[in-house]
Amino acid sequence: MPKIYERPLVYRIAKKYIASSFKKFYNEYIVLGKENIPAEGPFIFAPNHLNALMDALAVISVSSHDYATVFLARADMFNKKQVADFLTFAKIMPAFRIRDGIENLGKNAEIFDKCVEVLETNNAMGIMPEGNQELERKIRPLVKGIFRVAFSAQEKIGTAKNVKIVPVGIDLGSLKKAQSHIIINIGKPIDVAQYMEVYKENAPVATNQIRDELKKRMESLVLHLGTEKHYAAFESVTRIANILMLKEMEMTDNTVNRFYARQEIGKRLLNIEKNEPEKGDQLDALCSDFENLRKDLNLYISNFDTKQKTGFQTFIQGIGLAALSPILLTGFIFNALPFFTPVLIRKKLNVKFEGFYSSLHYGIGIITFPLFYITQAILLLELTGLAWWLILLIIPFEYYFGKWAMKLYKKFRKYFGELNHQQVKKNKPEAYNQLLKIRKSITDMVLNNKG
Repeated sequence: MPKIYERPLVYRIAKKYIASSFKKFYNEYIVLGKENIPAEGPFIFAPNHLNALMDALAVISVSSHDYATVFLARADMFNKKQVADFLTFAKIMPAFRIRDGIENLGKNAEIFDKCVEVLETNNAMGIMPEGNQELERKIRPLVKGIFRVAFSAQEKIGTAKNVKIVPVGIDLGSLKKAQSHIIINIGKPIDVAQYMEVYKENAPVATNQIRDELKKRMESLVLHLGTEKHYAAFESVTRIANILMLKEMEMTDNTVNRFYARQEIGKRLLNIEKNEPEKGDQLDALCSDFENLRKDLNLYISNFDTKQKTGFQTFIQGIGLAALSPILLTGFIFNALPFFTPVLIRKKLNVKFEGFYSSLHYGIGIITFPLFYITQAILLLELTGLAWWLILLIIPFEYYFGKWAMKLYKKFRKYFGELNHQQVKKNKPEAYNQLLKIRKSITDMVLNNKG
């Protein structure tokens, strides 16, 4: 029986396609700290868990083709044979929980033995240390499974090699939509061997020590809004004060620096909650008022930090966008079917949990996009009588026009958002000024708190 960590040719080809298409799913694919990934096994990737399959694919996209990366996933995903066969091909093994039936918990011993074997053979594991998936941007309490695997592997390997746990922070521009950003932030690995002496004397103490260290490192790699009481308000503040914090930190405006600015906002918010709890309650009320009024006025947060254009500049920008609209139309024509088909299927399946949206859209899209591109190219050649070799040009044409169309769509949306912003400012000055007043109260509270 083949081992799960073996890498047949079909798997290696599939992995390259998956990694390549995964990167194209986002408009910005950013990897930080890649030098922290060990050159060879044994090691365990430990990512935060916000977005179902996409978190595992993020790890696969940064892992080398020189070793296998085997994951653990919920056992209930393996209930159907066809799905179980695919998951096994994708190098995913089941982990059983109490909800899967107490009688099944004993099967975890065999699974953990297989995990140890993966590490013994200098391959990598991918284990979500939070255990379950949630939508809130914070590191939740870590479960013990990952540490059980790490200590067991280190015991079996001995002093020949050190097992390492590599913390990974994943930041997503959107949990639901394609063509947002993804930042994969890889931290310095934890050397499990350094905890073995304590582990041999007192396993629970060693487990708590390494768990605390991993949690601390993971929190430093993500936007960690570790609040139970004020989460919605804190998440709102990270968007409201993002650009102002960027300016205070004297950093250029780009996706990575905006992420660092949001992290700093998150730290200050947690400091406020800890040391000035009454201000946390005040922020909660202010953010609720701000979001309600902003939505009533149909304004985007991003437009508050956009430099106001003159009438002439707005007119010229409008002319330029109108001139580029044929690209938007062409891109839409060639990409509407593959783009909307996954959305329609998701709605047909009645998927409610937003954390599954991207995974479902991506999984369907890696089939629908090539299928529709090839079909549309064949139909175009049949209708026009053009030479068949042109299919080699038409398919890339369809893809790139889709990418350009998406970028243009965002520019159109921003343009009309700015127009609406100026109209609201002009026609509803009282409501607009009230919104600015609330916004200033929020940002002052955060920017003036430097811990």
